[in-house]
Amino acid sequence: MAQNEETAAANPAAGPRKTDAPLLLASSPHIGSPIVTQGLMCNVLIALAPVTIFGIILFGLPALLTVLVSVGSAVIAESLFRLITKQPVRAADLSAGVTGLLLALVLPPSTPLWMTALGAIFAVVVAKEFFGGLGANVFNPALVGRAFMLMSFPAAVTTWHRPPGSFVTRLADYLNTSSIVDGVSGVTPLNIIKLGGSMHDVGRDFLTHAGLGASPEYWSTIQTLFIGSHAGCIGESSTLLILAGLVYLLATKTIDWRAPLAMIATGFIASLIFSGFDLPFGLFSILSGGILFGAIFMATDYVSTPITAKGKLIFGFGAGLITMLIRNWGSYPEGVMYGILIMNALTPFLNRLLPRKYGFVEKKKPAAAVQGAAK
Repeated sequence: MAQNEETAAANPAAGPRKTDAPLLLASSPHIGSPIVTQGLMCNVLIALAPVTIFGIILFGLPALLTVLVSVGSAVIAESLFRLITKQPVRAADLSAGVTGLLLALVLPPSTPLWMTALGAIFAVVVAKEFFGGLGANVFNPALVGRAFMLMSFPAAVTTWHRPPGSFVTRLADYLNTSSIVDGVSGVTPLNIIKLGGSMHDVGRDFLTHAGLGASPEYWSTIQTLFIGSHAGCIGESSTLLILAGLVYLLATKTIDWRAPLAMIATGFIASLIFSGFDLPFGLFSILSGGILFGAIFMATDYVSTPITAKGKLIFGFGAGLITMLIRNWGSYPEGVMYGILIMNALTPFLNRLLPRKYGFVEKKKPAAAVQGAAK
């Protein structure tokens, strides 16, 4: 921006120099990096691939269609909006695709496709482009899209279905005019607890449905939750594959560990306190629902989360605590979405309260003063 102004001053007749480079509106210093947005988004897509494939295998064709419609709608909506507003189309940076995929993975597989498309359009256009595009959004776009769908279509977004079988089996059934909506509805583990049930009831529910559990005992229930073969969102069920995504993101230095760890640890400790220090229930609360998925893939967003180390820890703490408060006393059995969105709103304040200091060196006491104090 400063460079354009200098060019115009030197040659007024030429006017401001046109450039495709984005204007930097933040104050200096700016830190350069060889890492590009496309590379970061590609790493996120790779980390999400295992849970996506598992969800498609688990829930069949409806899950595949939900993913395709959500991703396609997000990319097309962003491209059309930028064309209409005469901005460069940036679908190649993969950010819209990541938003669409994240939204699809936090939806039930039976969500009507037109609702999914509408949620994806709202996520990229209203939650991101209306705020200025990539890097300017205040809230996590995928979670805003889901919040919009939850408020607009609560019945569809909170209708859960049990894994109906393999993809091939479900494809054959689908072609024979059967669908996932027919006769396989169920409840999630958190729903059972919210309705006054116990972990034994969760295990018994797994046991009564073929392939979903070996026994109603606690460790069998934990094993089922860890593998992920139970009712829920497309991408939130398998703890094993979510953790595999975490390992990849940390190994490639795509995300920082502080916010996820703080959110998960806070959720675990809060669940222990609220349950009267019931250790088995604390583990159950972390493995059930979407707290792991949200902590790893949503609470690590570069734009809507704090930039400082302390800010990330506070963000994770707040998101984990709000999640457990909603789980225990809210109307909904899950609170991850609202926990992260509320903390998104506090991110600008955390960045101002805990600014990153550049060129600051802590003053050290002279050696003579240190020796004198020791004496």
